[in-house]
Amino acid sequence: MLKVSGKAVYKGIVIGPVLVFGKEDQKIKRTKITDADAEISRVGKAGEQAQAQLQGLYDKALKEVGESSAAIFEVHQMMLEDEDYLEAIHNMIRTEMVNAEYAVAVTGDNFAELFSGMEDDYMRARAADIKDISNRLVRNLMGKEDINSADMKPSVIVADDLSPSETVQMDKEKILALVTVHGSANSHTAILARMMNIPALIGVPIDLNEIHTGMTAVVDGLKGEVIFEPSEEVCAETEARVRGEQEKLKLLQSLKGKENETLSGKKIKIYANIGSVSDVGYVMENDAGGIGLFRSEFLYLGRDDFPTEEEQFQAYKQVAQMMGSKNVVIRTLDIGADKQVDYFNLGKEDNPAMGYRAIRICLKQPDIFKTQLRALFRAAVYGNLSVMYPMITSVEEVKQIQDIVAEVTAELEEKEIPYKKPEQGIMIETPAAVMVSDELAEIVDFFSIGTNDLTQYTLAVDRQNARLDDFYYPHHKAILRMIKMVADNAHKCGKWIGICGELGADLELTEEFLRMGIDELSVAPSMVLKVRKVVRESEV
Repeated sequence: MLKVSGKAVYKGIVIGPVLVFGKEDQKIKRTKITDADAEISRVGKAGEQAQAQLQGLYDKALKEVGESSAAIFEVHQMMLEDEDYLEAIHNMIRTEMVNAEYAVAVTGDNFAELFSGMEDDYMRARAADIKDISNRLVRNLMGKEDINSADMKPSVIVADDLSPSETVQMDKEKILALVTVHGSANSHTAILARMMNIPALIGVPIDLNEIHTGMTAVVDGLKGEVIFEPSEEVCAETEARVRGEQEKLKLLQSLKGKENETLSGKKIKIYANIGSVSDVGYVMENDAGGIGLFRSEFLYLGRDDFPTEEEQFQAYKQVAQMMGSKNVVIRTLDIGADKQVDYFNLGKEDNPAMGYRAIRICLKQPDIFKTQLRALFRAAVYGNLSVMYPMITSVEEVKQIQDIVAEVTAELEEKEIPYKKPEQGIMIETPAAVMVSDELAEIVDFFSIGTNDLTQYTLAVDRQNARLDDFYYPHHKAILRMIKMVADNAHKCGKWIGICGELGADLELTEEFLRMGIDELSVAPSMVLKVRKVVRESEV
């Protein structure tokens, strides 16, 4: 029996057979060539083939994990067309007169090494994307087929690391769990695992030569450990725990249609956070009362130019119609920081989390903002929409927004375009907004606390930096006092307040939020019923 600890990126417990996913040892020989143009042409054809493969992966991911996660493969398609990357390959072929396979492999390694050496955690994670597209090109050049999961049996996948392509190509119904030696909590693979609801451990220090396909493994995402070849006693204990988790799931399902009401009669709204139109199904499936955070960024990611007003209008209208009378809170674009989009031309920043992002872009580039607002106000006619502005720090910013809103409504009226001015609120995610929340509450319709950014700004901890995980403490007294202060200030002005950050789903704090008088919690769809259970068992 071998027990090893790692970092859990999705909780859950399973027991099943191991499938060791070995990286194919592609021994790429350096071959002298005589016709550079012919090799470059081969790279072009392999790239076209890769584009078609990635489009297929995008379509598969779209169905299985939603648009925001599928956008990974759109990014890969863009990376395949990157001029610097392709030029480096072509130059190596021409100057060294080497074969295409070798030039692609070396260029991929060089670019990946470049990204790995960057200080920014997000950029370091992109090294895996470079390796992924380079390996795909090499496979195509060598005439090798993509992964075929048709014959795959339900298994615990064990690997050194997994690329997004590899993860999505597998039949998710047959993945019991993921265990990798490397990888980060912010990698695309970790994100996909969470979206797929697959228990996953990363950073597990195992020698893959000692693990073989067919072994039995217990993956315990609750304890953050994996046990290979468990004893009969451990197997029996695990199977009992699995049955217990399944029973809990059944009990949760019985809560559908029930009120979010405490034993003493106190009620709270439980909404869902989503990242694309396709996620609305998860909202309905989990019986959320509405959508508390609809991230509009998905409309801007994975493309070469700004989405048109009509494109945005159709997306917002669709969600509004699907949700009927239920509230849909749409956050205006939150581009910047870890969500970079080339055509925005934001430029490199030493500290992007505190840089040119979110509402700052909207106020500096009002044409972009106006396009989105027109689409939102037009869509508001078709349902119960609210609009929420991120990264607010002052009353002056809100007044600037109101001036732009006035211009937008005047334009719509002038053109006789049907619109409705929706409820408008702001996200409280900066200490500055907390400290002036008494004044802000007088001029907005609601607050929604983004606890992720509020925690990082209050504690001076970059939440993308894995080395600071031990210092990122969302239960810090300062954070909880801030939430209470904002709630009190909102209620003094008769305004409602919600929490849409990760703390909203923190079951250890649910009762505390009830005591504070929080009106709404917006959580991942999979957490709606879990939060409802805690609320209904609470005596607050």
